[in-house]
Amino acid sequence: MLSFWEKDEFLNYDHVVVGGGIVGLSTAISIKERDSKAKVLVLEQGTFPTGASTKNAGFACFGSLTEILADLRGLPESEVFNLVKLRWEGLQLLRARVGDDGLDYQNLGGYELLRSSDMGAFQEMNRINEMLMPLFGEAVYHDSSAKINQLGFSPSVVKGLVFNPFEAQLHSGKMMKSLTRLATDLGVEILTGTSVSQFDEDSNGVSVHTTSDITFHARKLAICTNAFSKSLLPNTDLVPGRGVVLVTKPIAGLKFKGTFHYDEGYYYFRNYQDRILFGGGRNLDVTGEETTVFEVRDLILEKLKSDLNEVIIPGQDFEIDHIWSGIMAFGPNKQPILESHSDNVHIGVRLGGMGVAIGSKMGFELAELMLR
Repeated sequence: MLSFWEKDEFLNYDHVVVGGGIVGLSTAISIKERDSKAKVLVLEQGTFPTGASTKNAGFACFGSLTEILADLRGLPESEVFNLVKLRWEGLQLLRARVGDDGLDYQNLGGYELLRSSDMGAFQEMNRINEMLMPLFGEAVYHDSSAKINQLGFSPSVVKGLVFNPFEAQLHSGKMMKSLTRLATDLGVEILTGTSVSQFDEDSNGVSVHTTSDITFHARKLAICTNAFSKSLLPNTDLVPGRGVVLVTKPIAGLKFKGTFHYDEGYYYFRNYQDRILFGGGRNLDVTGEETTVFEVRDLILEKLKSDLNEVIIPGQDFEIDHIWSGIMAFGPNKQPILESHSDNVHIGVRLGGMGVAIGSKMGFELAELMLR
């Protein structure tokens, strides 16, 4: 039972944002940056953001060479360029908004490990560099195969190495804490542990119903729940995709620093101080990993451990310190969904595993829809 005071002060807003991850907070921040007097509420079902915002591997990346080549097999060059542009501009907006210290942003560069079957990517490297030249002003991808032994990788497995000087790493927890602090400093209200069950529209706006039987009212509603969006919009064209990440205990004499990818981005690892943070393996059973259940299957964990042993740090002992999973959202291609469901309900979802890169820009553009 709500009091008069609660009903008078806590239920009515100009804008309600469902989802307190990167896109949701970025949307709320962007609204307040444009309209400081707007009443904005963010509703997040978890204690921390549910999904992937604080469960990713902390990569500030926009696509490895083989990943972009794979995208070009399904999309025209102009669309792939625009995707990279969206990711790059999103990262720059995130950095400008929060500051590198607030992200623990470290521009150590990124590498892609190529197996024998991947070596044809070198033949396409100049073409991709030319495609991206208008965006970066210089070559993005470079042959660094001479560093395979220096970085400690297995030379019998890793036959080529592609370097990208623009790639960086960050601390996902610090990123989300910084975005939360910025949002609250701007006057955004955030309620965690609040699950939205449905919404209704009428001539006065949108009623947002929660599982705790509290209904909020807003002129405009933004849905930023990514992989969990079908609970509110069943016809949304997306499927969830679970990602598994592990982190080792500190490894003495770790030879590499930076971010690393292989197999068209399905596997990714980086250093965190003197630990290895390693994720991926969804491609071992794509259909089986199309779930919103947070768990780690032995099939994937054993593959990650095997690749650590045989590819990344062959001959070195390691211990796993922690394992977790996050839930991403995918579609028929890498294009995100940014659209209006109606005049008062707008959607920013299906980030395709690139939420860190595109989340800020998605929020910026979603806010523009909200403020029309």
